[in-house]
Parts: sequence; structure tokens; C-alpha cells
Amino acid sequence: MTQTPTDTLAARPALPWIRLDGPEPFVEGRLCKVCGARTAEVHLACPACGARDSIETYRAPTTGRLHAYSIVRRSYPGVPVPFISAIVDLDDGLTLKGNLVQVAPEPEAITIGMPVKMVFGDALGRTDKDGASYVAFFFEPSA
Repeated sequence: MTQTPTDTLAARPALPWIRLDGPEPFVEGRLCKVCGARTAEVHLACPACGARDSIETYRAPTTGRLHAYSIVRRSYPGVPVPFISAIVDLDDGLTLKGNLVQVAPEPEAITIGMPVKMVFGDALGRTDKDGASYVAFFFEPSA
């Protein structure tokens, strides 16, 4: 089947653990049934205990707390700065790295331990070679 100009290209996940096959995007986490370690990346064995055939997937929570951050003021050409690169500990123990948005990129506006929620959106206008957009996750402060 050929595409016509009116066809739209499906959005693609910016990372392999972002799932777009449900009503809403979500992060698919991986839990080791032997030791309880959590990760988003796919591994042949648990990265914590080495157990094989012990990993199950689950829908990661969308809330957590800011663990660490860096305000990036210089980057590659085409990447708008400043932005806040953040490490977030989700409520279930999964740790993810993403950008913190909806907050000023100034130290006075950011607090370690602040509650955040995961939101999904366009990956800063990036597209693949066919013009399909990417969906990424971001973190924003929550009440």
C-alpha cells in the first residue's frame, strides 16, 4: 500500500521503553522477581543479581521525586539551551533520566526531593528520516 499525501505518519517512541500501544503513552519498567531490582532497559539478566529468566515488565508510575539535576547551558548545535537534565526516582523505585520542564532553569527554582510527574509529548520537534515525530517523556513539578 502506498502512502498518499493525506496519510499521517504514526508517532514513534523516542526510547525503546516508551510504549505507545495503549490509550496513553507509558514507560514500561522491568522488575526482577528474584531481587526486586527495577530498570527500564532490556537486559539478558538482572543487572543487580545476575538472575536470568526472572524479569517481568510492568507499567511504571508517573510520579516521583527529583533526585539530581544539571542546568545545561551549552549543547550541540540545534539543541535549545538552557534546559534542565534531571534524574528522577519514581514512586516504585525505578530511576529515570529526562528533562525537567515547566520550571525556570535557575537553582533557586529547583529543589532536590521536589515532587514531579511524568508527562509525554513531542520530542522537541525531532523527526525520523520519513518525517514521523517522536514521543518522549518529561518531568514537571507536581503539587
